[in-house]
Amino acid sequence: MAEKYDVVARVVSQKGSCGAGHKVGDKWLIAGKTPAGMCFSAFYAVYPTARVLMFGGTLPWEPDPDVTKIACPDAENPVIIELRRVRK
Repeated sequence: MAEKYDVVARVVSQKGSCGAGHKVGDKWLIAGKTPAGMCFSAFYAVYPTARVLMFGGTLPWEPDPDVTKIACPDAENPVIIELRRVRK
């Protein structure tokens, strides 16, 4: 069985007016359930990639195997979320 890691999601950029009120610096721990306070659309966008990081996978286009960025699906008010694998 693959080792399981936690993933920290942090807003690193926000332009326009986020309907959920997310702002730079907001942070959530993704560790097996939807984080309180993270809007459903943002969670839906980051979840597939967070699962890759949670189970030790890597993204070949990223220079740091523990970090990637995902954009919220709202193109008019983009929120960029950094995902960082937490090594225990």
